[in-house]
Parts: sequence; structure tokens; C-alpha cells
Amino acid sequence: MKKILFAITLALFVLSCRESQHQNPPIIENAIDNAESSVSGSFESYRNDNLIDKTYSELIKNDKNLKALDDKILKAQKESAELLKTYNEILGKSEAFYKEAGYSAKSITDSLIKQQIEKEIQTSADQYSVKTKNIISLIAQINKNNINLNNLYTAFKIRKTLSEIEKYQNAHPLKTDSLDAFINKQNKLLEELKNIK
Repeated sequence: MKKILFAITLALFVLSCRESQHQNPPIIENAIDNAESSVSGSFESYRNDNLIDKTYSELIKNDKNLKALDDKILKAQKESAELLKTYNEILGKSEAFYKEAGYSAKSITDSLIKQQIEKEIQTSADQYSVKTKNIISLIAQINKNNINLNNLYTAFKIRKTLSEIEKYQNAHPLKTDSLDAFINKQNKLLEELKNIK
């Protein structure tokens, strides 16, 4: 008996929700509703789970200036990644070489040869460090600029999409009619259950 009543309650709830959805179609065109159905352009591959990016993607479709800005930022990010990959690979191999050379030198049993080779490794590493000091500083500046660019662009997208969430809210006004009707159904069912003997 409990299972039957639970099934009836669940069915009433589902029907009520469906009625509510059909009764409240969007009143105002907005990017949020459109974003739910499609993700386009540069956002398709890596931003498709973020509602802000989905909404911003919808705005880009209709604004050439926003599209141009997005293209510039994505191009800068791609160029930065490619450039840093090249430098980091070279720096990484050099660092790995010096580490491996140091470990290998420890395996030398002749203490005089071991001491000489460790000194040579350290001298070479120090010289390379002096050579690359400016490069490392420039890489750090590029990384800092990337962080600042991401921060500013994220803030920009949020500002641009705030009006869209407000349009969405206006397009989907929350009315109490269907909630009240469902509570009445629940109350009737509760009374019926209380009166069953």
C-alpha cells in the first residue's frame, strides 16, 4: 500500500513539474536559454561546461567586436603556450642533465676524480644559470601577464553576461501557482492517508 501511495505522489509531482514547464515558456529572448542549447566558436572545445562562457559565446555570435577580442585573446594564449613550451623544454633538458650528471658523479668511487667532476658540473651549471637568468625573468613576466590577462578577461565576461542572467530571470518569472496547486494535491493525499483505516 505504501509503495502504491508513493508511486501516486511521485506521478503527481512529475505531472505538476511538466505542467509548470509548459506554462512558463521564456517571455524574453536571452543568451542564457540559447546557451543551454548550443555552444559555438572558440568555446566549443574547452569551455562547454561553464554557463558564463556558454552565455558569452552566445553574445559573441552577434557582436563582431567581441568575437575579434576573443580571437585576439585566444591567439595570444596559444602563442604564449607554444613559445613557453619551446623555452621550457630547453631549460628543462639542461636542468635534467645537471641533475643526472650530479647523481652519476656520486657513483664515482675515486674521490679525486669525483671531486673534480662535481666541480666541473657545478661550474657549467652556474655559467648556464648566468646565461639564462634574463630568459627566466622574461618567462616569469609572460606567465604573470597571462594570469593578469585571464583575470581581466574573466571579469570582462562576467560583466558582459550579468545583464543576460537578469534577462533570463525576467523571461522565467517564478510564480507560486503550480507550487500552491501541488501543495494542495499533497495535502489532499495526506488527508486521505490519515483517514484510511
